[in-house]
Amino acid sequence: MHLLLRNIHIVDPSISLDETGIDLEIKGGIIARIGRGLESDALVRDLGGAVVAPGFFDMHVHLREPGQENKETIASGLEAAMAGGFTGVCCMPNTAPPISDPYVVSYIKEKAAGHLVELAICGTMTKARQGEELAPIASLANAGVRMISDDGSAVKSAEVMRRVFEYAKMFDLLVTQHCEEHSMTAGAAINEGRVSTKLGIPGWPSVAEEIIIARDILLAEYVGGVRYHAAHVSTKGGVRMVREAKARGLAVSCEVTPHHFTLTDEAVETHGTMAKMCPPLRTQEDVDAIMEGLRDGTIDAIATDHAPHALHEKETDIVSAAFGIIGLETAIPLGLSFLVKKGRLSLSQYIERSSLAPRRLLGLPSVAIKQGERANLTIFDPEKKWRFESKDIRSKSHNTPFIGTEFTGKVVGVVAKGNAYFNES
Repeated sequence: MHLLLRNIHIVDPSISLDETGIDLEIKGGIIARIGRGLESDALVRDLGGAVVAPGFFDMHVHLREPGQENKETIASGLEAAMAGGFTGVCCMPNTAPPISDPYVVSYIKEKAAGHLVELAICGTMTKARQGEELAPIASLANAGVRMISDDGSAVKSAEVMRRVFEYAKMFDLLVTQHCEEHSMTAGAAINEGRVSTKLGIPGWPSVAEEIIIARDILLAEYVGGVRYHAAHVSTKGGVRMVREAKARGLAVSCEVTPHHFTLTDEAVETHGTMAKMCPPLRTQEDVDAIMEGLRDGTIDAIATDHAPHALHEKETDIVSAAFGIIGLETAIPLGLSFLVKKGRLSLSQYIERSSLAPRRLLGLPSVAIKQGERANLTIFDPEKKWRFESKDIRSKSHNTPFIGTEFTGKVVGVVAKGNAYFNES
């Protein structure tokens, strides 16, 4: 590939770079030159001032394969990621069978080989995600797993969780918890509060999330030297506890999803099952706390929790419906529309949360936009106004409340692994 990106706005927080009217030449997958008015015999794309950033990385996606290929496959999920502007994702382990042994890791790597989008893998903490016996953590680490989690289920036993931390510490694995005290959420469908009471739907209390976060922080502090990450934080109390843990110098981090910083539980009245999430959409007070956490750095990363489901799993009553929505193809438009355009995050802050931080947390090689570095780029037009429709979806599933949404900000393309993809619509 020999490509010249002309008239771009480069933003790379890792090297404090923010310049407009720049050209960037890529040769053999490497950034060959950066400058103004470059001349080259390369294929030229004039991007009209579009932003070029270090490639975005989503550290929390569900690709469903093996075992649930009717919802998503590794191939279709990576296509959705590419179209959504991501050059890398980390797949979660609640597959069938779960990612509890190196053989499943090898299968996933083989399926993802050769795709433009990089795939990192999260293994389970316990065998088959049952929360009782530790998974072969050493073998998973040796197979290349970067993170461990029983995502979708919290480890109920404090003693088992302690042992998870001790083993993860040996291999410097990131321990990620789905924070839910299951005895408090059995049968729950949406956030416990005004909306659940009004609709007569079993409610999921915010404290059920916060109890597990508090327990895990205490265990991580007791074990010492372990890295703990709270997945898809959704409550004011959860953000506060992570902030306090960071202030004490603990290696604690967290992520938030776009749906948790854009919607409240009131969306259930409009979107029904398409607004049924796990954890559930919360109140405006929680959204405000999430915004503050993003601003002050308490919340390290933005991750989609991309959760594809078959149509029949959502076209039912809300208590019976599956939790979750797809998110890879709406993440960047939501971030630009609701965070950057509304002045809640600077463009540089948004890029840091979406690109640099996830890689750093997973211990992956950093990417930077400078001469001699491999070209790993996300390209988007932050001013483009457009309407998201079902036809725009590359995922095998279409479970999202954002169909028909008017966005400001659209993905133009991505460059990675010596290849390029551009959205021509």
